[in-house]
Amino acid sequence: MQWNSATEFFAMGGYALYVWGGFGACALLMLVEPWLVRRRMREAMLNLRRLNCADNTDH
Repeated sequence: MQWNSATEFFAMGGYALYVWGGFGACALLMLVEPWLVRRRMREAMLNLRRLNCADNTDH
């Protein structure tokens, strides 16, 4: 496709909502996923530390 102006480019031939919505959703997921991974890792490490402390106090 060839666009004659920035307005035509951002309108995407009438499909702007789907195109830019898709880009927005992808960008949001790319930002949220690393945050969720770090949170899960931190929780897993805390659980491992708790288990280790519990094992050490039982003996």
